[in-house]
Amino acid sequence: MGLLDGNTQQAYYTGTSFGGYQFVSINDIINNFIFSNTGEDTLIPKIKKSVVQYHALRSLQELSYDTFKSLKSMEITLPPSLQMLLPQDYVNYTSLTFMGKDGLERVIYPTRKTSNPLNPDQNADGTLDTSSADLSYTDSTTWTTHKNTTSTDPDLTNYVDGSAVYPTYYIDNNTGKIHFSSNMAGRTITLKYISDGVGKDEEMIVHKFAEEAMYKCISLAILSSRADVPEYIISRIKRERFSAVRSAKLRLSNLKVNEMTDAMRGAGKHLKG
Repeated sequence: MGLLDGNTQQAYYTGTSFGGYQFVSINDIINNFIFSNTGEDTLIPKIKKSVVQYHALRSLQELSYDTFKSLKSMEITLPPSLQMLLPQDYVNYTSLTFMGKDGLERVIYPTRKTSNPLNPDQNADGTLDTSSADLSYTDSTTWTTHKNTTSTDPDLTNYVDGSAVYPTYYIDNNTGKIHFSSNMAGRTITLKYISDGVGKDEEMIVHKFAEEAMYKCISLAILSSRADVPEYIISRIKRERFSAVRSAKLRLSNLKVNEMTDAMRGAGKHLKG
């Protein structure tokens, strides 16, 4: 009956997959839900497995955004084009950094006062070039001018090699590219981003701390879509879902008393001028 029965320590430590015991696959989540939450004397007496699969994937996506540890990262050396392609499973970013000589990551801040608007080819008289069926576009003059400009404001706190500079970036979601200012050419750039957790089969896993939250999310989604379920049942499941998701967030926050104590040591002291 044990979950590790049949899996020897020798097979684990000589294998290539480690740490998987903390997760439950999406297929196990679906099968467990059907076994324990459907059938006679349950709120869901009958349902197709395909419906459970759909709601399980939707629940996995929603929980990936703010509950699960679904952060990913990508590191590249920025080419002369000053462009980085967004990852295939990119949903949103959490931070962009560059590596200093000491190996520490330094934050790059987004520019909010420029953009990369469409720049269609024009004729000499200013009219659009319609010689082909579709208009052709190039990087806008606005962004081309900005990326070649380096700020050297000494009051700014971002530093590269000891000289005060202000590296910036702009994410163009329409083209799927990140544009950087010219002082980032050749730098090691790290993008940390959020995915929805359903990109590949091996990624569709749920941490055991959040397993109950998944079951409650699936139950609420299924019952809310049915016309014959009393409202008080929906309200009860909503409360149970809220409680389960909150517990999952607390568990996955991974707060440690000794680490918090060390981080807060001396925080209450007043500095003398």
